[in-house]
Amino acid sequence: MAVLYRIHDDTSDLASFLELCRVHWRGVVVASADEADNTCRIDCGTERLRDICQWLTDDLGFAFATLVAEQAPKNWLLIYAFYKDAKSPLVRVELKLDAALSVAPSVVDLLHGPSFDWHEREVEDLFGLHFEGHPRLGEFVLHEDWLEGINPMRRDFDANKRFEPRTTEPKWEPPTIVTAPGAFAMPIGPVFSDFAESAHFLLETVGEDVVRTIPRFFYKYRGVEKIAEGQPPDRALLLAERFSGTAAFAHGLAFCQAIEAICGIKPPPRALALRAVLAELERLRSHAAAITGICNSTALAVATSQAALIEERLLRLTCEITGHRYLFGAVVPGGVICNPSQTDCRHLTAAVGEITHELRRLLQMLRYSSSFLDRLEEVGVVTEDQALSYGLVGPIARASGVARDIRKVLPYAVYGSTDFSVPVEREGDGYARLRVLFAEAAQSAGIINKVLSSLPDGAICSDELQLRAGAALSAVEAPLGAAFHWVRLDNGGNVSRYRVTPPSFTNWHGFHLAAENFAFQDFPIILASFGLSNAECDR
Repeated sequence: MAVLYRIHDDTSDLASFLELCRVHWRGVVVASADEADNTCRIDCGTERLRDICQWLTDDLGFAFATLVAEQAPKNWLLIYAFYKDAKSPLVRVELKLDAALSVAPSVVDLLHGPSFDWHEREVEDLFGLHFEGHPRLGEFVLHEDWLEGINPMRRDFDANKRFEPRTTEPKWEPPTIVTAPGAFAMPIGPVFSDFAESAHFLLETVGEDVVRTIPRFFYKYRGVEKIAEGQPPDRALLLAERFSGTAAFAHGLAFCQAIEAICGIKPPPRALALRAVLAELERLRSHAAAITGICNSTALAVATSQAALIEERLLRLTCEITGHRYLFGAVVPGGVICNPSQTDCRHLTAAVGEITHELRRLLQMLRYSSSFLDRLEEVGVVTEDQALSYGLVGPIARASGVARDIRKVLPYAVYGSTDFSVPVEREGDGYARLRVLFAEAAQSAGIINKVLSSLPDGAICSDELQLRAGAALSAVEAPLGAAFHWVRLDNGGNVSRYRVTPPSFTNWHGFHLAAENFAFQDFPIILASFGLSNAECDR
Protein backbone atom coordinates (compact mmCIF):
# COMPACT_ATOMS: atom_id res chain seq x y z
CA MET A 1 0.00 0.00 0.00
CA ALA A 2 1.17 3.53 -0.72
CA VAL A 3 1.76 5.80 2.25
CA LEU A 4 -1.18 8.14 2.84
CA TYR A 5 -0.68 11.87 2.45
CA ARG A 6 -0.01 13.78 5.66
CA ILE A 7 0.09 17.53 6.14
CA HIS A 8 3.76 17.50 7.10
CA ASP A 9 4.89 15.59 4.01
CA ASP A 10 7.36 18.22 2.81
CA THR A 11 8.43 18.36 -0.86
CA SER A 12 9.34 22.05 -0.82
CA ASP A 13 13.08 21.51 -1.40
CA LEU A 14 15.52 18.79 -2.34
CA ALA A 15 16.75 18.04 1.17
CA SER A 16 13.23 17.81 2.59
CA PHE A 17 12.05 15.51 -0.16
CA LEU A 18 15.10 13.27 0.21
CA GLU A 19 14.43 12.93 3.93
CA LEU A 20 10.78 12.23 3.19
CA CYS A 21 11.79 9.33 0.90
CA ARG A 22 14.10 7.87 3.53
CA VAL A 23 11.43 8.03 6.22
CA HIS A 24 8.59 6.58 4.13
CA TRP A 25 10.63 3.93 2.36
CA ARG A 26 13.30 3.11 4.94
CA GLY A 27 15.17 -0.02 3.93
CA VAL A 28 13.05 -0.48 0.81
CA VAL A 29 14.45 1.99 -1.74
CA VAL A 30 17.67 3.91 -2.23
CA ALA A 31 17.26 7.66 -2.72
CA SER A 32 20.01 10.06 -3.70
CA ALA A 33 20.12 13.73 -4.66
CA ASP A 34 21.87 15.87 -7.25
CA GLU A 35 21.89 19.46 -6.05
CA ALA A 36 23.32 20.76 -9.33
CA ASP A 37 20.06 20.12 -11.22
CA ASN A 38 17.65 19.76 -8.26
CA THR A 39 16.97 16.09 -8.99
CA CYS A 40 16.17 13.23 -6.64
CA ARG A 41 16.75 9.68 -7.85
CA ILE A 42 14.85 6.76 -6.32
CA ASP A 43 16.12 3.23 -7.07
CA CYS A 44 13.45 0.59 -6.57
CA GLY A 45 12.51 -2.97 -7.52
CA THR A 46 9.47 -4.24 -9.38
CA GLU A 47 7.66 -4.99 -6.12
CA ARG A 48 7.64 -1.30 -5.08
CA LEU A 49 7.31 0.50 -8.41
CA ARG A 50 3.52 0.80 -8.31
CA ASP A 51 3.50 1.96 -4.69
CA ILE A 52 6.07 4.67 -5.32
CA CYS A 53 4.33 5.93 -8.48
CA GLN A 54 1.05 6.09 -6.58
CA TRP A 55 2.70 7.85 -3.64
CA LEU A 56 4.20 10.51 -5.89
CA THR A 57 1.12 11.20 -8.02
CA ASP A 58 -1.85 10.52 -5.74
CA ASP A 59 -0.44 11.43 -2.33
CA LEU A 60 2.12 14.14 -3.07
CA GLY A 61 0.62 15.73 -6.18
CA PHE A 62 3.49 15.15 -8.61
CA ALA A 63 2.76 14.95 -12.35
CA PHE A 64 4.21 12.21 -14.52
CA ALA A 65 6.58 13.61 -17.15
CA THR A 66 7.99 10.75 -19.21
CA LEU A 67 9.15 7.14 -19.27
CA VAL A 68 12.63 6.44 -20.61
CA ALA A 69 13.73 2.92 -21.53
CA GLU A 70 17.40 2.09 -22.00
CA GLN A 71 18.94 -1.24 -23.01
CA ALA A 72 22.28 -2.36 -21.61
CA PRO A 73 24.06 -5.68 -22.23
CA LYS A 74 22.96 -7.18 -18.89
CA ASN A 75 19.85 -5.25 -17.94
CA TRP A 76 17.08 -2.85 -18.84
CA LEU A 77 16.78 0.53 -17.21
CA LEU A 78 13.36 2.18 -16.91
CA ILE A 79 13.31 5.80 -15.73
CA TYR A 80 10.00 7.31 -14.60
CA ALA A 81 10.27 11.11 -14.29
CA PHE A 82 7.95 13.28 -12.17
CA TYR A 83 7.67 17.02 -11.52
CA LYS A 84 5.55 19.24 -9.27
CA ASP A 85 6.46 22.91 -8.71
CA ALA A 86 9.39 25.31 -8.67
CA LYS A 87 10.47 24.35 -5.14
CA SER A 88 10.07 20.59 -5.38
CA PRO A 89 12.80 18.54 -7.08
CA LEU A 90 12.52 16.68 -10.35
CA VAL A 91 12.11 13.04 -9.31
CA ARG A 92 13.48 10.08 -11.25
CA VAL A 93 12.28 6.62 -10.23
CA GLU A 94 14.71 4.10 -11.72
CA LEU A 95 13.95 0.42 -12.17
CA LYS A 96 16.52 -2.11 -13.36
CA LEU A 97 15.36 -5.35 -14.97
CA ASP A 98 17.32 -8.44 -15.89
CA ALA A 99 17.95 -8.45 -19.63
CA ALA A 100 16.48 -11.95 -19.97
CA LEU A 101 13.17 -11.14 -18.22
CA SER A 102 11.89 -8.11 -20.16
CA VAL A 103 8.81 -7.80 -17.91
CA ALA A 104 7.79 -4.85 -15.75
CA PRO A 105 4.62 -4.14 -13.75
CA SER A 106 2.08 -1.84 -15.40
CA VAL A 107 0.84 1.18 -13.45
CA VAL A 108 -2.03 2.20 -15.73
CA ASP A 109 -4.73 1.12 -13.26
CA LEU A 110 -3.69 3.70 -10.64
CA LEU A 111 -5.68 6.90 -10.10
CA HIS A 112 -3.32 8.81 -12.39
CA GLY A 113 -2.51 5.67 -14.38
CA PRO A 114 -3.88 6.93 -17.71
CA SER A 115 -0.92 9.32 -17.95
CA PHE A 116 1.40 6.25 -18.11
CA ASP A 117 -0.71 4.38 -20.67
CA TRP A 118 0.74 5.42 -24.02
CA HIS A 119 4.28 5.44 -22.61
CA GLU A 120 4.04 1.77 -21.67
CA ARG A 121 2.50 0.89 -25.03
CA GLU A 122 5.27 2.73 -26.88
CA VAL A 123 8.05 1.01 -24.93
CA GLU A 124 6.40 -2.38 -25.50
CA ASP A 125 6.22 -1.78 -29.25
CA LEU A 126 9.67 -0.30 -29.76
CA PHE A 127 11.71 -2.32 -27.23
CA GLY A 128 9.69 -5.50 -26.74
CA LEU A 129 9.34 -4.98 -22.99
CA HIS A 130 6.09 -6.38 -21.60
CA PHE A 131 4.11 -4.49 -18.96
CA GLU A 132 2.27 -7.04 -16.88
CA GLY A 133 -1.33 -6.04 -16.24
CA HIS A 134 -1.66 -3.54 -19.09
CA PRO A 135 -5.07 -4.10 -20.72
CA ARG A 136 -3.98 -3.36 -24.29
CA LEU A 137 -0.52 -3.81 -25.77
CA GLY A 138 0.68 -4.19 -29.36
CA GLU A 139 0.07 -2.43 -32.69
CA PHE A 140 0.51 1.05 -31.30
CA VAL A 141 3.52 2.73 -32.88
CA LEU A 142 4.16 -0.25 -35.15
CA HIS A 143 1.06 -0.98 -37.20
CA GLU A 144 -0.07 -4.42 -38.34
CA ASP A 145 2.34 -4.54 -41.30
CA TRP A 146 5.28 -4.88 -38.87
CA LEU A 147 6.29 -8.45 -38.11
CA GLU A 148 5.89 -9.57 -34.51
CA GLY A 149 9.18 -9.64 -32.61
CA ILE A 150 10.75 -6.78 -34.56
CA ASN A 151 11.47 -3.95 -32.14
CA PRO A 152 13.34 -1.09 -33.84
CA MET A 153 14.75 0.52 -30.69
CA ARG A 154 16.60 -2.59 -29.54
CA ARG A 155 20.38 -2.53 -29.86
CA ASP A 156 20.42 -5.55 -32.18
CA PHE A 157 18.00 -3.98 -34.67
CA ASP A 158 19.80 -3.08 -37.90
CA ALA A 159 18.20 0.07 -39.25
CA ASN A 160 20.13 -0.30 -42.52
CA LYS A 161 18.72 -3.74 -43.26
CA ARG A 162 15.50 -3.94 -45.21
CA PHE A 163 12.84 -6.21 -43.78
CA GLU A 164 9.75 -7.50 -45.51
CA PRO A 165 6.49 -6.11 -44.12
CA ARG A 166 3.87 -8.51 -42.89
CA THR A 167 0.98 -9.20 -45.25
CA THR A 168 -2.09 -7.54 -43.84
CA GLU A 169 -5.01 -9.81 -43.11
CA PRO A 170 -7.59 -9.15 -45.89
CA LYS A 171 -10.48 -9.33 -43.42
CA TRP A 172 -8.81 -7.06 -40.86
CA GLU A 173 -11.14 -4.58 -39.21
CA PRO A 174 -10.31 -1.83 -36.72
CA PRO A 175 -11.13 -2.69 -33.10
CA THR A 176 -14.46 -1.35 -31.90
CA ILE A 177 -15.96 -1.02 -28.43
CA VAL A 178 -19.64 -0.09 -28.81
CA THR A 179 -21.81 -3.21 -29.32
CA ALA A 180 -25.33 -1.80 -28.87
CA PRO A 181 -27.96 -2.51 -31.58
CA GLY A 182 -27.64 -0.03 -34.43
CA ALA A 183 -24.09 0.93 -33.53
CA PHE A 184 -21.82 1.96 -36.38
CA ALA A 185 -18.29 3.29 -36.73
CA MET A 186 -17.31 6.30 -38.83
CA PRO A 187 -13.64 6.54 -39.88
CA ILE A 188 -12.00 9.95 -40.24
CA GLY A 189 -8.58 9.97 -41.87
CA PRO A 190 -5.81 8.96 -42.10
CA VAL A 191 -5.64 11.09 -45.27
CA PHE A 192 -6.65 14.75 -44.91
CA SER A 193 -6.66 17.67 -47.29
CA ASP A 194 -4.40 20.71 -46.98
CA PHE A 195 -1.23 20.27 -44.88
CA ALA A 196 -2.59 18.01 -42.09
CA GLU A 197 -0.42 14.98 -41.36
CA SER A 198 -1.82 11.45 -41.21
CA ALA A 199 -4.04 10.36 -38.33
CA HIS A 200 -7.06 8.11 -38.04
CA PHE A 201 -10.05 8.62 -35.76
CA LEU A 202 -12.70 5.93 -35.43
CA LEU A 203 -15.91 7.51 -34.12
CA GLU A 204 -18.43 5.03 -32.74
CA THR A 205 -22.06 5.90 -32.21
CA VAL A 206 -25.62 4.63 -32.04
CA GLY A 207 -27.09 7.95 -33.12
CA GLU A 208 -25.78 11.47 -33.68
CA ASP A 209 -23.52 11.71 -30.63
CA VAL A 210 -20.05 10.18 -30.59
CA VAL A 211 -20.00 7.48 -27.91
CA ARG A 212 -16.37 6.41 -28.29
CA THR A 213 -13.36 7.91 -30.08
CA ILE A 214 -10.41 5.68 -30.92
CA PRO A 215 -7.40 7.61 -32.31
CA ARG A 216 -4.57 6.02 -34.23
CA PHE A 217 -1.28 7.71 -35.10
CA PHE A 218 2.24 6.77 -36.20
CA TYR A 219 1.36 6.29 -39.87
CA LYS A 220 4.62 8.11 -40.53
CA TYR A 221 6.77 6.80 -37.70
CA ARG A 222 10.21 8.19 -38.53
CA GLY A 223 12.44 6.57 -35.92
CA VAL A 224 14.01 9.87 -34.88
CA GLU A 225 15.31 8.40 -31.63
CA LYS A 226 16.92 5.48 -33.47
CA ILE A 227 18.49 7.71 -36.12
CA ALA A 228 20.00 9.87 -33.36
CA GLU A 229 21.99 6.95 -31.90
CA GLY A 230 25.70 7.34 -32.62
CA GLN A 231 25.29 10.88 -33.93
CA PRO A 232 27.32 13.83 -32.59
CA PRO A 233 25.19 16.43 -30.78
CA ASP A 234 25.27 18.93 -33.63
CA ARG A 235 23.75 16.33 -35.97
CA ALA A 236 21.21 15.19 -33.40
CA LEU A 237 20.16 18.82 -32.91
CA LEU A 238 19.02 18.89 -36.54
CA LEU A 239 16.70 15.98 -35.76
CA ALA A 240 15.39 17.67 -32.61
CA GLU A 241 14.40 20.75 -34.60
CA ARG A 242 12.80 18.87 -37.46
CA PHE A 243 10.37 16.38 -36.00
CA SER A 244 8.10 19.34 -35.23
CA GLY A 245 8.84 22.24 -37.53
CA THR A 246 6.26 24.53 -35.92
CA ALA A 247 8.01 24.13 -32.54
CA ALA A 248 11.56 23.87 -33.84
CA PHE A 249 13.05 26.34 -31.38
CA ALA A 250 11.39 24.82 -28.31
CA HIS A 251 12.59 21.31 -29.10
CA GLY A 252 16.01 22.49 -30.17
CA LEU A 253 16.29 24.40 -26.90
CA ALA A 254 15.29 21.36 -24.85
CA PHE A 255 17.96 19.27 -26.57
CA CYS A 256 20.62 21.94 -26.08
CA GLN A 257 19.76 22.30 -22.39
CA ALA A 258 20.26 18.54 -21.93
CA ILE A 259 23.70 18.74 -23.58
CA GLU A 260 24.61 21.73 -21.42
CA ALA A 261 23.57 19.88 -18.25
CA ILE A 262 25.72 16.89 -19.18
CA CYS A 263 28.76 19.00 -20.05
CA GLY A 264 28.42 21.53 -17.24
CA ILE A 265 27.95 24.55 -19.52
CA LYS A 266 26.09 27.73 -18.60
CA PRO A 267 25.19 30.03 -21.51
CA PRO A 268 25.98 33.76 -21.16
CA PRO A 269 23.25 36.04 -19.72
CA ARG A 270 22.52 37.62 -23.10
CA ALA A 271 22.03 34.18 -24.67
CA LEU A 272 19.62 33.14 -21.91
CA ALA A 273 17.58 36.30 -22.41
CA LEU A 274 17.48 35.89 -26.19
CA ARG A 275 16.36 32.28 -25.77
CA ALA A 276 13.32 33.50 -23.84
CA VAL A 277 12.57 36.14 -26.49
CA LEU A 278 12.73 33.64 -29.34
CA ALA A 279 10.74 31.04 -27.41
CA GLU A 280 7.95 33.56 -26.80
CA LEU A 281 8.03 34.73 -30.40
CA GLU A 282 7.52 31.12 -31.46
CA ARG A 283 4.69 30.70 -28.94
CA LEU A 284 2.99 33.88 -30.16
CA ARG A 285 3.13 32.70 -33.76
CA SER A 286 1.97 29.17 -32.86
CA HIS A 287 -1.03 30.48 -30.93
CA ALA A 288 -1.96 32.74 -33.85
CA ALA A 289 -1.95 29.64 -36.07
CA ALA A 290 -4.15 27.74 -33.57
CA ILE A 291 -6.62 30.64 -33.46
CA THR A 292 -6.70 30.61 -37.26
CA GLY A 293 -7.57 26.91 -37.20
CA ILE A 294 -10.41 27.41 -34.71
CA CYS A 295 -11.92 30.25 -36.75
CA ASN A 296 -11.64 28.16 -39.91
CA SER A 297 -13.34 25.16 -38.26
CA THR A 298 -16.40 27.28 -37.52
CA ALA A 299 -16.53 28.67 -41.10
CA LEU A 300 -15.78 32.27 -40.10
CA ALA A 301 -14.01 33.24 -43.31
CA VAL A 302 -13.24 36.86 -42.40
CA ALA A 303 -11.93 36.00 -38.91
CA THR A 304 -9.88 33.16 -40.40
CA SER A 305 -8.26 35.58 -42.85
CA GLN A 306 -7.55 38.13 -40.13
CA ALA A 307 -5.91 35.53 -37.87
CA ALA A 308 -3.95 34.07 -40.81
CA LEU A 309 -2.61 37.54 -41.66
CA ILE A 310 -1.40 37.92 -38.08
CA GLU A 311 0.36 34.55 -38.28
CA GLU A 312 2.00 35.49 -41.58
CA ARG A 313 3.12 38.82 -40.18
CA LEU A 314 4.75 37.01 -37.25
CA LEU A 315 6.49 34.59 -39.60
CA ARG A 316 7.94 37.47 -41.61
CA LEU A 317 8.95 39.30 -38.45
CA THR A 318 10.74 36.18 -37.19
CA CYS A 319 12.59 35.89 -40.50
CA GLU A 320 13.63 39.54 -40.36
CA ILE A 321 15.11 39.15 -36.88
CA THR A 322 16.64 35.67 -37.10
CA GLY A 323 16.91 34.74 -40.77
CA HIS A 324 14.39 31.88 -40.65
CA ARG A 325 10.60 31.94 -40.49
CA TYR A 326 10.45 28.94 -38.15
CA LEU A 327 13.64 29.58 -36.15
CA PHE A 328 15.62 26.64 -37.51
CA GLY A 329 19.27 26.86 -36.51
CA ALA A 330 18.69 29.64 -33.98
CA VAL A 331 19.81 27.73 -30.88
CA VAL A 332 23.01 25.75 -30.22
CA PRO A 333 24.51 24.16 -27.12
CA GLY A 334 25.95 27.02 -25.12
CA GLY A 335 23.81 29.82 -26.52
CA VAL A 336 22.13 31.14 -29.64
CA ILE A 337 23.22 32.03 -33.17
CA CYS A 338 21.42 35.30 -33.86
CA ASN A 339 22.38 38.53 -32.11
CA PRO A 340 19.79 41.24 -32.83
CA SER A 341 20.94 44.84 -32.85
CA GLN A 342 19.28 47.59 -30.83
CA THR A 343 17.41 48.60 -33.97
CA ASP A 344 16.16 45.02 -34.37
CA CYS A 345 15.02 44.95 -30.75
CA ARG A 346 13.11 48.21 -31.10
CA HIS A 347 11.51 46.96 -34.31
CA LEU A 348 10.53 43.68 -32.65
CA THR A 349 9.04 45.45 -29.64
CA ALA A 350 6.97 47.79 -31.79
CA ALA A 351 5.77 45.06 -34.14
CA VAL A 352 4.78 42.72 -31.31
CA GLY A 353 2.85 45.57 -29.69
CA GLU A 354 0.90 46.19 -32.90
CA ILE A 355 0.17 42.48 -33.32
CA THR A 356 -1.06 42.24 -29.74
CA HIS A 357 -3.49 45.06 -30.43
CA GLU A 358 -4.76 43.24 -33.53
CA LEU A 359 -5.27 40.03 -31.56
CA ARG A 360 -7.14 41.91 -28.85
CA ARG A 361 -9.44 43.43 -31.45
CA LEU A 362 -10.04 40.02 -33.05
CA LEU A 363 -10.95 38.53 -29.66
CA GLN A 364 -13.46 41.32 -29.03
CA MET A 365 -15.16 40.61 -32.36
CA LEU A 366 -15.27 36.86 -31.71
CA ARG A 367 -16.71 37.36 -28.23
CA TYR A 368 -19.77 39.04 -29.71
CA SER A 369 -20.35 36.53 -32.51
CA SER A 370 -23.20 34.35 -31.22
CA SER A 371 -22.91 31.78 -34.04
CA PHE A 372 -19.21 31.36 -33.23
CA LEU A 373 -19.75 30.99 -29.49
CA ASP A 374 -22.55 28.47 -30.01
CA ARG A 375 -20.03 26.12 -31.63
CA LEU A 376 -17.44 26.42 -28.81
CA GLU A 377 -19.19 26.99 -25.49
CA GLU A 378 -19.87 23.77 -23.54
CA VAL A 379 -18.45 21.75 -26.44
CA GLY A 380 -15.47 19.42 -26.13
CA VAL A 381 -15.34 19.62 -22.34
CA VAL A 382 -12.36 18.16 -20.47
CA THR A 383 -12.75 18.39 -16.68
CA GLU A 384 -9.94 19.27 -14.30
CA ASP A 385 -9.95 15.75 -12.83
CA GLN A 386 -9.64 14.26 -16.31
CA ALA A 387 -6.83 16.63 -17.23
CA LEU A 388 -4.94 15.67 -14.07
CA SER A 389 -5.55 11.96 -14.49
CA TYR A 390 -4.29 11.96 -18.08
CA GLY A 391 -1.42 14.34 -17.32
CA LEU A 392 -2.50 16.83 -19.98
CA VAL A 393 -0.20 19.77 -20.56
CA GLY A 394 -0.08 23.24 -22.07
CA PRO A 395 -3.04 25.44 -23.03
CA ILE A 396 -5.36 22.42 -23.09
CA ALA A 397 -4.65 21.59 -19.45
CA ARG A 398 -4.73 25.24 -18.38
CA ALA A 399 -8.18 25.63 -19.99
CA SER A 400 -9.33 22.88 -17.62
CA GLY A 401 -7.95 24.52 -14.47
CA VAL A 402 -4.49 22.87 -14.35
CA ALA A 403 -2.01 25.73 -13.93
CA ARG A 404 1.23 23.81 -14.50
CA ASP A 405 3.69 25.58 -16.79
CA ILE A 406 7.30 24.41 -17.17
CA ARG A 407 8.45 28.04 -17.26
CA LYS A 408 7.22 28.28 -13.65
CA VAL A 409 7.67 24.69 -12.46
CA LEU A 410 11.18 24.05 -13.82
CA PRO A 411 12.40 27.56 -14.76
CA TYR A 412 14.97 27.87 -17.54
CA ALA A 413 16.48 30.70 -19.60
CA VAL A 414 15.42 33.86 -17.68
CA TYR A 415 11.90 32.74 -16.76
CA GLY A 416 12.84 32.33 -13.10
CA SER A 417 13.57 36.07 -12.84
CA THR A 418 10.79 37.29 -15.14
CA ASP A 419 7.47 38.24 -13.60
CA PHE A 420 4.45 36.77 -15.42
CA SER A 421 1.27 34.91 -14.50
CA VAL A 422 -0.10 31.68 -15.97
CA PRO A 423 -3.50 32.17 -17.68
CA VAL A 424 -6.02 29.60 -16.43
CA GLU A 425 -9.67 28.94 -17.29
CA ARG A 426 -12.00 26.47 -15.59
CA GLU A 427 -14.70 25.45 -18.07
CA GLY A 428 -12.50 23.07 -20.08
CA ASP A 429 -14.49 23.62 -23.30
CA GLY A 430 -13.49 24.92 -26.72
CA TYR A 431 -14.12 28.53 -25.76
CA ALA A 432 -11.94 28.19 -22.65
CA ARG A 433 -9.13 26.83 -24.79
CA LEU A 434 -9.53 29.76 -27.20
CA ARG A 435 -9.40 32.29 -24.36
CA VAL A 436 -6.22 30.70 -23.00
CA LEU A 437 -4.62 30.99 -26.44
CA PHE A 438 -5.42 34.70 -26.65
CA ALA A 439 -4.27 35.31 -23.05
CA GLU A 440 -1.00 33.45 -23.57
CA ALA A 441 -0.35 35.30 -26.83
CA ALA A 442 -0.68 38.61 -24.98
CA GLN A 443 1.50 37.22 -22.19
CA SER A 444 4.21 36.22 -24.68
CA ALA A 445 4.24 39.74 -26.09
CA GLY A 446 4.62 41.12 -22.55
CA ILE A 447 7.53 38.79 -21.78
CA ILE A 448 9.28 39.76 -25.03
CA ASN A 449 9.00 43.44 -24.16
CA LYS A 450 10.18 42.92 -20.56
CA VAL A 451 13.22 40.91 -21.56
CA LEU A 452 14.21 43.20 -24.42
CA SER A 453 13.91 46.27 -22.19
CA SER A 454 16.74 44.96 -20.01
CA LEU A 455 18.67 42.82 -22.49
CA PRO A 456 22.21 42.23 -21.19
CA ASP A 457 25.25 43.00 -23.27
CA GLY A 458 27.97 40.49 -23.97
CA ALA A 459 28.50 37.18 -25.75
CA ILE A 460 25.65 35.10 -27.15
CA CYS A 461 27.43 31.74 -26.82
CA SER A 462 29.77 30.13 -24.32
CA ASP A 463 33.24 28.88 -25.15
CA GLU A 464 33.85 25.79 -27.24
CA LEU A 465 31.81 22.79 -26.14
CA GLN A 466 33.75 20.08 -24.31
CA LEU A 467 31.69 16.89 -24.66
CA ARG A 468 31.71 14.18 -22.03
CA ALA A 469 29.74 11.10 -21.07
CA GLY A 470 26.56 11.46 -19.03
CA ALA A 471 22.79 11.79 -19.17
CA ALA A 472 20.27 14.53 -18.44
CA LEU A 473 16.55 15.25 -18.68
CA SER A 474 15.60 18.67 -20.01
CA ALA A 475 12.16 20.29 -20.03
CA VAL A 476 10.73 23.32 -21.81
CA GLU A 477 7.26 24.79 -22.20
CA ALA A 478 6.76 24.41 -25.94
CA PRO A 479 3.81 26.27 -27.52
CA LEU A 480 1.62 23.17 -27.13
CA GLY A 481 2.82 22.33 -23.61
CA ALA A 482 5.54 20.56 -21.67
CA ALA A 483 8.24 18.88 -23.78
CA PHE A 484 10.79 16.52 -22.20
CA HIS A 485 14.09 15.50 -23.82
CA TRP A 486 16.31 12.79 -22.34
CA VAL A 487 19.84 12.61 -23.77
CA ARG A 488 22.67 10.24 -22.93
CA LEU A 489 26.15 10.76 -24.38
CA ASP A 490 28.75 7.99 -24.57
CA ASN A 491 32.47 8.29 -23.84
CA GLY A 492 33.08 9.60 -27.34
CA GLY A 493 30.57 12.41 -26.91
CA ASN A 494 28.03 10.87 -29.28
CA VAL A 495 24.36 10.27 -28.54
CA SER A 496 23.74 6.76 -27.22
CA ARG A 497 20.08 7.34 -26.24
CA TYR A 498 17.67 10.09 -27.18
CA ARG A 499 14.10 10.07 -25.88
CA VAL A 500 11.56 12.79 -26.67
CA THR A 501 8.14 13.25 -25.08
CA PRO A 502 6.44 16.08 -27.00
CA PRO A 503 3.23 17.73 -25.80
CA SER A 504 1.21 16.40 -28.73
CA PHE A 505 1.99 12.80 -27.69
CA THR A 506 0.73 13.58 -24.19
CA ASN A 507 -2.38 15.50 -25.25
CA TRP A 508 -3.51 13.28 -28.12
CA HIS A 509 -3.95 10.55 -25.54
CA GLY A 510 -6.60 12.68 -23.82
CA PHE A 511 -8.29 13.96 -26.97
CA HIS A 512 -11.04 11.35 -26.81
CA LEU A 513 -12.21 12.88 -23.52
CA ALA A 514 -13.28 16.01 -25.40
CA ALA A 515 -14.63 14.30 -28.52
CA GLU A 516 -16.94 11.81 -26.81
CA ASN A 517 -20.57 12.58 -25.94
CA PHE A 518 -20.74 15.39 -28.48
CA ALA A 519 -22.30 15.46 -31.94
CA PHE A 520 -20.46 14.42 -35.10
CA GLN A 521 -20.54 17.97 -36.44
CA ASP A 522 -18.65 19.15 -33.35
CA PHE A 523 -15.67 16.88 -34.07
CA PRO A 524 -13.70 19.16 -36.45
CA ILE A 525 -14.18 22.12 -34.10
CA ILE A 526 -13.00 20.14 -31.07
CA LEU A 527 -10.07 18.93 -33.16
CA ALA A 528 -9.13 22.51 -34.05
CA SER A 529 -9.48 23.70 -30.44
CA PHE A 530 -6.81 21.19 -29.41
CA GLY A 531 -4.50 22.46 -32.18
CA LEU A 532 -2.08 19.54 -31.86
CA SER A 533 0.57 18.24 -34.24
CA ASN A 534 0.36 14.76 -35.75
CA ALA A 535 3.95 14.93 -36.97
CA GLU A 536 5.22 15.84 -33.49
CA CYS A 537 3.50 12.71 -32.16
CA ASP A 538 4.84 10.52 -34.98
CA ARG A 539 8.46 11.21 -34.15
